Amino acid sequence: MEGENSRHVMVLTYPAQGHINPLLQFTKLMASKGIKATLATTRYTASAIQAPGITIEPISDGFDEGGFKQASSLQAYLHSFKVIGSKSLTELIEKFKSSCYPVDCLVYDSLLPWALDVAKEMGVCKAAFLTNSASVCSLYWYLHHGLLSLPLTPDSFPLVLPGLPDLRSSDLPSFIAHPLEFSEYLGSIMEQFSTLEENDWVFINTFAELESEIDKAMSEKWPLKMVGPMLPSAYLGQQMEDREYGGSLWNQATENCLRWLDTKPSNSVIYISFGSMAEIPGKQVEELAWGLKNLESPFLWVFRESDKKLPPEFLTSHNDEVGIVVSWCNQLEVLAHRATCCFITHCGWNSMLEGLSLGVPMLAIPQWSDQPMNAKMMEDVWKLGV
Repeated sequence: MEGENSRHVMVLTYPAQGHINPLLQFTKLMASKGIKATLATTRYTASAIQAPGITIEPISDGFDEGGFKQASSLQAYLHSFKVIGSKSLTELIEKFKSSCYPVDCLVYDSLLPWALDVAKEMGVCKAAFLTNSASVCSLYWYLHHGLLSLPLTPDSFPLVLPGLPDLRSSDLPSFIAHPLEFSEYLGSIMEQFSTLEENDWVFINTFAELESEIDKAMSEKWPLKMVGPMLPSAYLGQQMEDREYGGSLWNQATENCLRWLDTKPSNSVIYISFGSMAEIPGKQVEELAWGLKNLESPFLWVFRESDKKLPPEFLTSHNDEVGIVVSWCNQLEVLAHRATCCFITHCGWNSMLEGLSLGVPMLAIPQWSDQPMNAKMMEDVWKLGV
């Protein structure tokens, strides 16, 4: 379908693994429909993404050598990305104007609400893409419309809202439970919800069969279109043999993991991963390590800072026949393996969608952001784990 008349969709992602995965998958799906599809990401992350059928274009966030870690603070990073990223994204869209494929639509990560202004200025269609669950997003929608106000007090609980289970303080996203501590993130989120109606479309990485109650409660109130789960099609029983997202910010040890899993009985291995951003307290890591050792069940633990936080005695005493610790792997391949019996997870939304799509029971150890709310829904509403 490529040619003079084919459409061109540009997708802009926030440069974190949990955002790159669903937005990259969305870009690939656009390409599979015969649409010219381009993923725009920061220069620091662009080289880590390789996906057939789509174009990868770098833009600047002002920290081209080291990304977020190069910035002095979250505030400094978000400000730089807004100022420099807006200019860089505008130049990229401008570059395509004189090509056979001028950009027709900008789909942008909702964590980057300034992209809406760029799309307006460049005269292209605009679509926000939300990477949280609809349940979590509904809380921010209620906040924006004054149906929920911060800070919450003990008298606020249990919190009773349409389409949601009764919520305690510990069930809430950390940005709502502790608004002063996470004011930068909360400010960015509330900015995106204040402009939702200005988009031509608003997409969200979930599906109605999963979040049926919130879908019924909110369908007439907000403009969201559920397009998830954004997983490679091979794991969703579809014909396309798409088995991985196509972008990893860390070196993977997938082949070693799969070879090790092949030696284990079916439904015997505990898989542990806390994602790309969650910071697990040292004491909690230590307790989990000794718990796994005492359990004497096979385990595969993905831990990017294992040399810093795992007890030295654990590292020297544990037997690779019983368990292995790796820095990163293809989580989908591990969850789909016949040997995997359960998933100990931080409850990041991508991990939740992967675990439930592949039918793996989960044990939740939520840390921050949307994770407490995801854990609440997983245990009390979807009955997928504890």
